[in-house]
Amino acid sequence: MWSDWLGTAQEAFESVVTTEARLAVSAALLVGGAVVAGLLLPRIILRAVTVAQRGLADAEDGTIVAAVSGTVGISFPSRLAIRTGQALVATTVATLLLLVWGYVSLAGRIVSAGITVLPVIGRATLTAGLLLAGVVGTRVLHGRLKSHTESSNAVNQHQQGVIYRVLQVTIFSAVGLAALSLWGVNLGGLLVGAGFLGIVIGMAARQTLGAVIAGFVLMFSRPFKIGDWVVVDGEEGIVTDITIINTRLRSFDGEEIVMPNDAVSDSTVTNRTKRGQLRIRTEVGIDYDADIDRAEELAQEVMESVDAIAMAPKPQVVPTGFGDSAVILELRYWIRSPSARKRWLTTRAVVRAVKSRYDEAGITIPFPQREVSSRADGVQPHPATEAPASTDPPAEAPDTSQDWIRRASWRMSSLSPRMTPPWYGGEPIPGCPRGIVTLQ
Repeated sequence: MWSDWLGTAQEAFESVVTTEARLAVSAALLVGGAVVAGLLLPRIILRAVTVAQRGLADAEDGTIVAAVSGTVGISFPSRLAIRTGQALVATTVATLLLLVWGYVSLAGRIVSAGITVLPVIGRATLTAGLLLAGVVGTRVLHGRLKSHTESSNAVNQHQQGVIYRVLQVTIFSAVGLAALSLWGVNLGGLLVGAGFLGIVIGMAARQTLGAVIAGFVLMFSRPFKIGDWVVVDGEEGIVTDITIINTRLRSFDGEEIVMPNDAVSDSTVTNRTKRGQLRIRTEVGIDYDADIDRAEELAQEVMESVDAIAMAPKPQVVPTGFGDSAVILELRYWIRSPSARKRWLTTRAVVRAVKSRYDEAGITIPFPQREVSSRADGVQPHPATEAPASTDPPAEAPDTSQDWIRRASWRMSSLSPRMTPPWYGGEPIPGCPRGIVTLQ
């Protein structure tokens, strides 16, 4: 096709043999090329782009043009199409000028090089177009997801981010496979190799893959979101981040707790903020001699007077059992928009108010007490044996361990009968004066 075009052009310019005629034809080609490249081509393209933008705006898809313009850094497709058309016009005019001035072989080489390079240029252009389409598609998709998230409570911000990343990977994978097919790459062998590589990676990183799968499960089951107050496997804190691999909590001691998603999905999760309210229980003990009805009434009035306590559901006072020294009353009350700070502030307010009201009403909050008494059938101690006291030291005896203990017992008993060692049995001590008081 290109050789026929070149032959036709050569035959058309064979009649132009004089220098004046060639100059006239060259001037006409240059003027015609300038008119086409500088005037006609830009107007035609701008008109086409305007019509396309109006159609997209009517279809509420005008963000596509804006996304393309922001991606390539120029006004797309106006300037890009204009510059491409002008380059083609300039190349055509240059080739025709070579034919006019008799450089047929050079023009032929240019056309042959164009014929050889043109398929490569076409593939490169299609590849760039596919990549550009992938980038534009992901940006448009991100805008749509963001607007949907803002207008609906079905998807939160974190889920929007994860869904966007997954779709982005999917789109670019499809674009990459399409681009490889344009360049003649055997996708069958590539997919088989990718399958074996996936098996190897899956065997080597099964724990990580398990955490990733658990991350997707947590994303769609939504047991909690960022900012929730949760208890996971005994760890309590505020959720600060959720990724496809792990979940991060900030404890109330300022610690950062990182938990794998598979461990989170296998554990019991307690979300204390999801329902927007939380019940708190506080126990108080009253004396057995106190009036339980009066104590319940006072506690009820106290809870109803605390501003942080919600009035619906209504606070309750429930006797729950008999303690060692008191009757146990359980105060049950609810708070709205629960947080750890709000819980302990409310609990502190209730404890202080109940204590003050009970003190005013004379209701005692007893402390643990124990009564110690002897049994009626218990063993009574033997009466002490009284004899004339003597302060003479005992007779000397061999220095054995048993005699040393006995002499120590005599010295203590000579000071006071109560100082007789408790481990001494009370039988008479040889060599000690009579009248020593010993205890059974």
